[in-house]
Amino acid sequence: MHKKKGLSTHHWYIARFIMTGAMAQRRVKAAVIGAGMSGLVAARELRREGHHVVVFEKGNEVGGTWVYDPRIESDPSGLDPAREVIHSSMYKSLRVNLPRPIMGFSDYPFDAKPGVGDDPRPFPGHEAVLRFLQGFAADSGVVELVRFGHEVVRIERAVEGRNDEWVVEWRTRDGEASAEVFEAVVVCNGKFTEPRLAEFPGRTTWRGEQIHSHNYRVPKPYKDKIVVIIGNGPSGIDIAKDVLLAAKEVHLASRETTTFKIHGGLFQHSPIDHAEEDGKIVFQDGSSIYVDAIIHCSGYKYHFPFLKTNEIVNVDDNCVAPLYQHVFPPALAPWLSFIAIPYRTITFLLSELQSRWVAKILSGKIQLPSKEDMTSSVQEYYQRIEAVGWPKRHTHRLQLEKFDYENWLVGELGLPPLEKWRQNMYFTSFDLLTTFDENGRDTWDVEKWMKGEEGGGGGSDNINYTLEC
Repeated sequence: MHKKKGLSTHHWYIARFIMTGAMAQRRVKAAVIGAGMSGLVAARELRREGHHVVVFEKGNEVGGTWVYDPRIESDPSGLDPAREVIHSSMYKSLRVNLPRPIMGFSDYPFDAKPGVGDDPRPFPGHEAVLRFLQGFAADSGVVELVRFGHEVVRIERAVEGRNDEWVVEWRTRDGEASAEVFEAVVVCNGKFTEPRLAEFPGRTTWRGEQIHSHNYRVPKPYKDKIVVIIGNGPSGIDIAKDVLLAAKEVHLASRETTTFKIHGGLFQHSPIDHAEEDGKIVFQDGSSIYVDAIIHCSGYKYHFPFLKTNEIVNVDDNCVAPLYQHVFPPALAPWLSFIAIPYRTITFLLSELQSRWVAKILSGKIQLPSKEDMTSSVQEYYQRIEAVGWPKRHTHRLQLEKFDYENWLVGELGLPPLEKWRQNMYFTSFDLLTTFDENGRDTWDVEKWMKGEEGGGGGSDNINYTLEC
């Protein structure tokens, strides 16, 4: 910076200080896509940094996937691209599988605003989570930033090669389309809407009923039926327990055998080898049964149909690539970012830390590495997960580092390390899922864990919200 003619040295330094400060306190116009949990906390953190924020939400209320919708899609398998998409994957009986103390945000705990009809259980039902998010949106003022009934249909750079001008086009409930230009876009549209089905020979010609867990709501339709559930992740086990209330038999087919208390009418199997037209399902161990229905608890696909980046960002076998630290595409950073892509973590905590990091990067308080260094970091990460034998679809699974990633974000933000009890409580929660005993969630003494009176877990890390597969 050269000294300008006519300015004294004193005034030149003042001018330089003001200009430097302005750069460090950059204010941008940011669009947040989605008013679910991650979108709400992203909007809160962006506004705290002084950014101008607009949140686009297709639905009529905040909460995203935590808004229970009894409807199911016209194609229960979720394969027909012409189907009317139902955003939420919530089933009626769903309870969280993380205890209250590790839900919520750092300055807004899960029980911040108790109200009439609250669920006092250590592992409450989905209604309590929705009430929490509604309270958070209202108390933080974020609800005022949300444009409800605005479905985003296109996000694209206004000028090719310029990364700080993005066109956001939306459609309202009455079909009217409009668009607006933003400097930054933060994508928070969730990851529990686009089903991924298990594939096996004979699936398309098998005569029985097939649905994806995205469209499962209540057990009544399976009364006295024989049901196969594919997958033994948290949702597979949880839905198996629910279906067992009505079904004649429930058969759990998966690559891994889960150790849990066997209930009458529940059976474990190896994966499906093939299906026959007459209704028979043959498993890889050679056993077979005649089945009425199959529920695919086989996970979801990352899906951004509105995002047009000219092939800079792609989804390949559920790997959103390339993303520096699971958030920024190096070639478009910091103007395009994604929140809550990783899983196998405490999602509330992750979303808050990522959102705060993005907000401070956009304001200039934290600097990103160069595009080349970010790209190199992404490639090194891909090589590392390949070296340990992980398939590409597990790119965003944080199990490899346990809490290293969250603590890295904490370090970037200059915050103290995460408490050990929080990490231990997270890992040990998984044991409650695999017991197949619903009472376990209600008898586990959460308060003792808070006080450090229970042993530290940390052995198992296959845990997330029950929606995770």
